[in-house]
Amino acid sequence: MTVPPHLADKQLAFRMGIEIVSWDPERLVGTMPVEGNQQPFGWLHGGANAVLAETLGSVAASLHAAPKGAVAGLELSCTHHRPARSGLVTGVCTPLHRGSRVATYEIAISDEQENLTCSARLTCIITSR
Repeated sequence: MTVPPHLADKQLAFRMGIEIVSWDPERLVGTMPVEGNQQPFGWLHGGANAVLAETLGSVAASLHAAPKGAVAGLELSCTHHRPARSGLVTGVCTPLHRGSRVATYEIAISDEQENLTCSARLTCIITSR
């Protein structure tokens, strides 16, 4: 998935510091800093967890659908288990279902001590380009 250079710094994932660190068809991993993505108490904002989860799930679904398909998110569900206060969080995205029209992924987000901070599920629709 390539973003045109003139649009790269306008992407939400870029602005939030999300980086994809590894990927294959069975597992996609990305990180995001807590700093700059916090709510007023200083903890990682729940919406930031949602952005990380949707980014990782959408990228995984796009890789599954490529080159003939495009994807769009249908449903995102996040459960916030504990706050992340500093450092990086890491999201691990694994497929639950990869069909020709729908793909669903589970995303587990953990802090640097490997404590689960959020679990999410994203379902994407796959359309023809």
